Amino acid sequence: MSSSKLDIVVYGATGFTGQLVAEYLAAHYCDGSLKWAMAGRSKDKLASVRDAIGAPADTPLIVPDAGDAASLKAMLAQTKSVISTVGPYQLYGNELIAACVESGTDYFDLCGEPVWMRQMIDKHEAAAKASGARIVFSCGFDSVPFELGAFFVQEEAKRVFGAPAQRVKGRVRDMRGTLSGGTAASAKATFDAVAKDLSLVAILNNPFALTPGFEGPKQPRGSKPAYEDDLHSWTAPFMMALINTRNVHRSNMLMGFPYGKDFVYDEMVLTGPGEKGEANAKRVMALNSEKTGPSAPKPGEGPSKEERENGRYDLLYLAVAPDGRMVRAGIKGDRDPGYGSTSKMISECAICLLRDTPDVAAGFWTPGAAMQHKLIKRLVDHAGLTFEVEK
Repeated sequence: MSSSKLDIVVYGATGFTGQLVAEYLAAHYCDGSLKWAMAGRSKDKLASVRDAIGAPADTPLIVPDAGDAASLKAMLAQTKSVISTVGPYQLYGNELIAACVESGTDYFDLCGEPVWMRQMIDKHEAAAKASGARIVFSCGFDSVPFELGAFFVQEEAKRVFGAPAQRVKGRVRDMRGTLSGGTAASAKATFDAVAKDLSLVAILNNPFALTPGFEGPKQPRGSKPAYEDDLHSWTAPFMMALINTRNVHRSNMLMGFPYGKDFVYDEMVLTGPGEKGEANAKRVMALNSEKTGPSAPKPGEGPSKEERENGRYDLLYLAVAPDGRMVRAGIKGDRDPGYGSTSKMISECAICLLRDTPDVAAGFWTPGAAMQHKLIKRLVDHAGLTFEVEK
């Protein structure tokens, strides 16, 4: 590929999350080693964002017409890869995916919309493999820490048990930060689409929605509070399990089933022991429905810099052997999950594929399956994540 090309175009750089991605690249890759550009609907807005985030004055600004294939093609001709923060993707992502697939351009997004993702895989996978495009969905909080959490704990299970575990649990121990407006809008768009076409319900409810041609064993539903004896804690449904579990099963398939074809995986929120833990679990369940309701944040809205920097998350991963032995791993992030950490993760996913794993084959990928240990290392070195085996 021509060395004169840009490495990355940030598509949607004037949106809330796109601006954070551009700001991250400007702050951390200002040495000229990375050639990147900002793209959006208005050159004036792009210029004011560029100046506000302290990006170099010569940062290229691109104004494509999102609905015009020729305009998107012209943008993609200038770059090796594109990061898209323009969701809901089922409303605004079809043309860009098609253009990337046709032109052989790598693509990264923050998608948490399993029905749309399955539709895109079915429609474009063969063409992507033919053109050389690597299409990488879900490069943010959904679902990088979860997908890599499962991978990391399974690596430890192989070391301790001599084999990967058939059962893995992902548990949210702590999460400080707000849901993004884009996430809320994506959930709403998915529910709207399903309401219009009830045949989509089967895809939405299927844990193996993203593993075309493969159906694994029955999975825990995770739809109501439960007490877990092995953790001495109540657990509540985790809102993002709907996308994360699908991506973890897809990862397993893309890597050739290293976790086995009988792999069972779920995600829940830990809420503590006793009556208080049970009450907390019920409260979490009630709050989940509010997060996509009328009071949910709107796309383009988000937390202040202070809120983003004071946010964090802490995930517990358990791999359970048939004899009951367990290995534990903790995965932590140093910013609020939906914005501060997500903007770092998607940036580093794109750079990792470009620099650290250039030989990854064409096709539709999850970040963890494509980049594995190298992505973990990059996220630890640059994006404020930690992966640790726990006693």
